Amino acid sequence: MHKIGVYSAKPYDKSFLEAAAKGHDLEFHFFEDSLSEEMVSTLKDFEIICLFVNDMVNRSMMVKLASNKVKLIALRCAGFNNVDLTAAKEYGIKVVRVPAYSPYAVAEHTLAMIMTLNRKTHRAYNRVRENNFSLNGLMGFDLNGKTVGVIGTGKIGQIFCKIMQGLNCQVVAYDPHPNQELQTAGVKYLTLQELFKASDIISLQCPLTEETKYLINSGTIGMMKEGVMLINTSRGGLINTQALISGLKSRRIGYLGIDVYEQEENLFFEDLSDQIIEDDLIMRLITFPNVLITAHQAFFTKNAMDNIANTTVMNIEQFIKGDELENELKVD
Repeated sequence: MHKIGVYSAKPYDKSFLEAAAKGHDLEFHFFEDSLSEEMVSTLKDFEIICLFVNDMVNRSMMVKLASNKVKLIALRCAGFNNVDLTAAKEYGIKVVRVPAYSPYAVAEHTLAMIMTLNRKTHRAYNRVRENNFSLNGLMGFDLNGKTVGVIGTGKIGQIFCKIMQGLNCQVVAYDPHPNQELQTAGVKYLTLQELFKASDIISLQCPLTEETKYLINSGTIGMMKEGVMLINTSRGGLINTQALISGLKSRRIGYLGIDVYEQEENLFFEDLSDQIIEDDLIMRLITFPNVLITAHQAFFTKNAMDNIANTTVMNIEQFIKGDELENELKVD
C-alpha cells in the first residue's frame, strides 16, 4: 500500500480522490491545513505528497522534503508557480500536475462574474429578500456590441472568446502565440497596449510567470478606457492590488471581478467569518460596491473535480509503476 499525504484537503477533495482511487493500491492521508515548513519536519512514510494551489514549496522546504524521502509532488491543479521547480530538480523530486481539468468551468465562471457585475443580480437578490423592489442603482448595459479583450488564449481563453462572440461582442486578444482557429473565427489579435485602449471589458486568462507578474499595474491601468470592467479568474499575482485600488478610486476601473488574489493563501478556502481579517488590501476591496470577489471558485464544478481526482490518481500510478510521467513539470 502506497501512502500519500494530501494537504489543503477539504471534504470534497477526500470524497473525489477516494472514489478515483478505488481499485488502486493507494492510501490517502488527508490534512486540512496547507503544507508548511513546520509540517514538513513531521512527514513520515510519505514518498508522495499531493498539494493544491496555495501550498507553497520554496527551496528550503524542498530540502526538508528531500531529507524526508519525498520523491513525488502531485499537484491537483494546473498552476505551478507555488513550487520551486529548479530546487525540485536539484533534489530529485518529481513534480506532476493536472494540466486541464475543466476549461469550460473557468470560462463560464468568468461570464457569470461579468453578468453579475453588469446587471447587479447579487444586489437585487439581497434587496428583494428585504422587500425592496426598487430598481434604483441596478442599471446595467447591453453586452451586445461591446469590445472584450482577452489576455491569454490557451484552452480557457479560447472557450471564453467563443462564449463572448456568442453574445455578439467584438473580441480582441493578446497572446505571444496567436491561435489560428480564433483568428479565422474573427478574433483580432492586438498588442497589449492596443488591447488596453480598445476594450470595454478585459479578462485575464494567462498564467503567472516572471513576464506576466503585475501585468495590471498603475501604468497599464492608465491605458484603459474610463469605467472599464476588469475580470481575473487566472492568478492573483497578475495584478498589483495597490494599483488596483487606486484605479477603482479614480473611477478608471468601473467594475472589478476577481476569483483570485495575490495573498489568497492566507484567506481562500477557509471559513474566517468569526475572525478579524488582517489583510487591509482585500478588506478595502470588499468595501467597493462595484467589486465582486469569489474565493477561487471558478474551477469548482463536479466535472472539474472528477477530472482533477482521476488525473491525480493516474499521475501517481505512473510514478509508482515507473512509467513516463505525461504531466511532469520540468525545467531546463
